[in-house]
Amino acid sequence: MWTVIYIAPTAKMAESIKLKLSEEGFLVHIRPVNMSKGHYEILVPSGELEEVQEVLNLILHP
Repeated sequence: MWTVIYIAPTAKMAESIKLKLSEEGFLVHIRPVNMSKGHYEILVPSGELEEVQEVLNLILHP
């Protein structure tokens, strides 16, 4: 089961977050939410949610 962990405002930001999380060893999917606004959901496996949240926090707030 995949869980949305973050909604990125741009494709570029979504790809950047995906790359950084992937480098940490996490499985990551990106899915467009609303093409007119260009938002993208970042999804991770539910079982990794807590670990990913910690890493994501470091990515977003270095």
